[in-house]
Parts: sequence; structure tokens; C-alpha cells
Amino acid sequence: MKVTRNTLLLLASVVWCAAGYNVLRIGVLAYHAYVSVPAFLVSAVVFFLFHFFVFGRLVRKHTGRIHAYPEPRQFFLKFFDGKSFVIMAVMMSGGIWLRRSGVAPEWFIAVFYSGLGAALLLAGLLFGRNYLQSLLRPEGAAF
Repeated sequence: MKVTRNTLLLLASVVWCAAGYNVLRIGVLAYHAYVSVPAFLVSAVVFFLFHFFVFGRLVRKHTGRIHAYPEPRQFFLKFFDGKSFVIMAVMMSGGIWLRRSGVAPEWFIAVFYSGLGAALLLAGLLFGRNYLQSLLRPEGAAF
């Protein structure tokens, strides 16, 4: 099924918001026993590192790539490239393994997942912002 470039941005927003919400929820549910200023600061550092060095760049890269498609309609899974799908699968598998295996202590899940989930959710919201901005711009206008 082919969709417009703008719809690819909306799909990216939905996928990233869903992932971010789920990871953030896991972290927040585990946080109750570890609420402290140091834990909050570590979560904030995780958030900022992932937002500024990973997901913020990813949003810009994929938004630019989507807008650069020469054809106005694309296959609906092209909101990511192949490398990004592999990275997402590895991250999801690793996260599930960390929780189920018991290798990572609950305090780590609480602190790390809260920061990571918030960064993922923000990436989804930024894709959503880019989608809304693309609706206001004529198709083909510079991004």
C-alpha cells in the first residue's frame, strides 16, 4: 500500500509515540521504590543523551529523507530505512531480554527506561510536529 510522504511522517509519529509510551510506562511503574534526586538526575541524563545524540538526529534524518523522495507516494513502511528497522528490532529484543533475564536490576529498569522512554516519546512527538508542519507547507516546498 502506498501513502503520501506526509502520511509517512504520521506513521513514524505513531510508531515512535507507541514505543516511547510503552518503555516510559515500564520505567515509571518500576520507579516507585527508587524515587530520589540522584535517580531523577540519572533519568534526565539518559533522556538528554538519547534525545540529543540519537533520536533527535534520527528524526531530522528521516524527515529529510522522507521529504526528499521524488515520488509523491511511497510504500507505507518507508518511514524508516532498513538499517533503522534492524536497530529497532535489536533494541526491542535487548530490552525484553534485559527485563526477562533478570540481568538488569529493577532500579536500572526504573531509571534507564524512564529516560529512554521519554526520549522515544519526544521523538514521536517531533515526527508528529513535522507531520503537522508538512500539512501547512505546499507539497514539494523546501523543508
